[in-house]
Amino acid sequence: DLATALNNRGQIKYFQVEFAAAVEDYTAAIESQPGFEVPYYNRGLVLYRLGCFDEAMKDFRKVLELNPQFEDAALSLKQAILDKEEKQKRGY
Repeated sequence: DLATALNNRGQIKYFQVEFAAAVEDYTAAIESQPGFEVPYYNRGLVLYRLGCFDEAMKDFRKVLELNPQFEDAALSLKQAILDKEEKQKRGY
């Protein structure tokens, strides 16, 4: 389906370190199928790597709302919270 195809294309762009393009594809996948948790997770990972912790945490929380058993999202959320706190402690 379209959402899966967009998510997969986003993955390819992510692996090519084309983060902005990957985020666009993940967002398009979400818009195509809002109940599909995987593109939220993938977009969250990119946002996390870019240091956009609040946005990443929002995506990880959405994944867990859609699928509470998504363990990688729970772990990623915890890590994003810790990294945001560490960033704030260091003052940047």
